[in-house]
Amino acid sequence: MTQTSPPRRDRIAFFYSIRFRLVLWFTAILALVLAAFSAFVYYNQSQAIRGDALFQMERRMDLVIGSLPASKGPSDLLGDDDIFLLLGSDGGVLASQGTASEQEALDIARSAEPNTTDHFSSREGPVTSWVAERGSSETHYIFVARGVVIDGQPAAAILGSPFDPYGLYESLLLTLLAGSLLTLAVAIGGGLWLADRAMRPVQAITQAAREISETDLSRRLNLKSRDELGELARTFDAMLDRLEAAFARQRQFVADASHELRTPLTIVNLEADRALAGRRTPQDYQQALGTIRSENQYMTNLVTDLLVLARMDSGQKITRKESLDLGELAVDAVERLLGLAERNGIELETGALPEAPLEGDRQMLLQMVSNLVENGIKYAGGAGRSVRVETGADPDFVWLTVADNGPGIASEHLQHLFDRFYQVDKARTRGEDAASGSGLGLSIVQSIARLHGGEVRVESAPGEGTVFQVRFPSD
Repeated sequence: MTQTSPPRRDRIAFFYSIRFRLVLWFTAILALVLAAFSAFVYYNQSQAIRGDALFQMERRMDLVIGSLPASKGPSDLLGDDDIFLLLGSDGGVLASQGTASEQEALDIARSAEPNTTDHFSSREGPVTSWVAERGSSETHYIFVARGVVIDGQPAAAILGSPFDPYGLYESLLLTLLAGSLLTLAVAIGGGLWLADRAMRPVQAITQAAREISETDLSRRLNLKSRDELGELARTFDAMLDRLEAAFARQRQFVADASHELRTPLTIVNLEADRALAGRRTPQDYQQALGTIRSENQYMTNLVTDLLVLARMDSGQKITRKESLDLGELAVDAVERLLGLAERNGIELETGALPEAPLEGDRQMLLQMVSNLVENGIKYAGGAGRSVRVETGADPDFVWLTVADNGPGIASEHLQHLFDRFYQVDKARTRGEDAASGSGLGLSIVQSIARLHGGEVRVESAPGEGTVFQVRFPSD
């Protein structure tokens, strides 16, 4: 198979380019405008030339009629190319002067509109004019006919002269044609230059897009123009900013997930190797299996949370929307987690739970409330601490509050609480089940809240406990 050479590919690409199509459409529209303008000018000028010729012929006809009937022809008033005919009432030629033969004179007389002498019955009869070719000649003549009386008998005098002796029509046509072609040529050249200049930002965007890869998203166009292409370039730069941030989050997410999975996998391998290294007591095997089970549960929870976040990041929408009561969801979450609270010595209690209507996915919202309550239990600080759950509603919002009286969180950690895999190990005391935490629970809470049009707020200070509040717009 013969491959297309680069120059030929460039030519083919040029004919499919926006530049070529812009110039083509511009040229086509300009050609139509020029054609209409030229036709208008040609028609108006031809009418002016015809009117001027007719005016001159009428003046000459007055002189000619004034010289009749002397010898029935004004030979001294005719030019070299003029024709004069005098027709009788029967249509016969009474006199003929000029360059036309008698037969040609008859043909000229028959070409008159109308072609009888009825309309020329008196000197005051109407003037009739028409343009015709002389026999085989390509020269157009303008003829003027008027009724006259010769020897007491009605007759018709016909005077003809070359319609355009100086070639004004042909010169006008050539001038319009040459001017239009020259204008189109200049328009095509200027259009190509302007289109190329206008499309340079697009070429810069295309070149930048070719050079950008997943590993290098730092390039920017930084076009300063304020037109539509400048707006396109700024939009492209903003898109690159979002892509760069998204890829950075993805790389950090993968690195964090790999790090979180590496530790439990290492522990599982070490425990398995230790159990298989030699004979062990049943208690040793039981301890090893318990550790392996605990790490497996941690990895299961981690993978589940990762799948939830992956669905959120992929633009998952609420597919099972129903009318819910945020207070009822809070009660369900508290009942599910009472056992966990007892094992950690945490008092789990509910405050005011008035009706708080909300439209959303029950399973997602229940997971959100459960994550907040479980987070409070794990990090409340141990025996003697408490976690309190409340809901409320007003005309604008419904909300859920989960508060604990634990050690609190330092201000420098608050802005990172919803980052994935972020754990405030130094700021909060971990409970018995802290090992099962993946650092993704609060990220899931925030994603579910945003998916339902809500927001999550946190207030905390060292030694003063922590309060999480989720607010949703009222329906």
